[in-house]
Amino acid sequence: MNPSQLAKSYDKIAQQWNADMIGSDYGISMIERAIWYCAEKSTALDVGCGSGGRIINRLLDNGFGLNAIDVSGGMLQLAKENHPQVRFEKADIIEWETEQKFDLIVAWDSIFHLPLKFQKPVVEKLCRLLHPQGVLIYTFGDAEGEHEDTWLGEKFGYSSIGIDANLKILAENNCQCRHLELDQYPQRHVIVIARRQS
Repeated sequence: MNPSQLAKSYDKIAQQWNADMIGSDYGISMIERAIWYCAEKSTALDVGCGSGGRIINRLLDNGFGLNAIDVSGGMLQLAKENHPQVRFEKADIIEWETEQKFDLIVAWDSIFHLPLKFQKPVVEKLCRLLHPQGVLIYTFGDAEGEHEDTWLGEKFGYSSIGIDANLKILAENNCQCRHLELDQYPQRHVIVIARRQS
């Protein structure tokens, strides 16, 4: 599934997704753990921010200046309403570039939608965007390969290179794994927190 197809799917479910996430604390304990590892709390990037909500609120509560990107215009419209103080940008992380570096990068349930061939280069990019001692938290699937699934009546693509390959990429890009967890076992949803070395 390419980014434009992904954006269309998320545009269609944006209102429902936003309503379902109100009051949710899904993933917040892991976001707090990632924040705990941060040496500085100045700049953060949310990749695949959706309509915002719980994660953006927690980042703002911790004093981060925040940039947030998403491919879905429908999601971003809601995000801007939910968080008028945040800088949002409609962008595909595959092609998006910036000179800015970040103390924390969050890619929660977002980059696992990318086609398989882009998993490695995108994780490498996220590592490069970190300040020394910056922290990256992202999620992926333990099952290697690509597949499609239906969620809220829309088709979504998923891909993963697996745990070992992700850890190898992090190590090769000067990022040390600080925490890895299959948080929904026996489902194959994986959370990894890594910190860039100085």
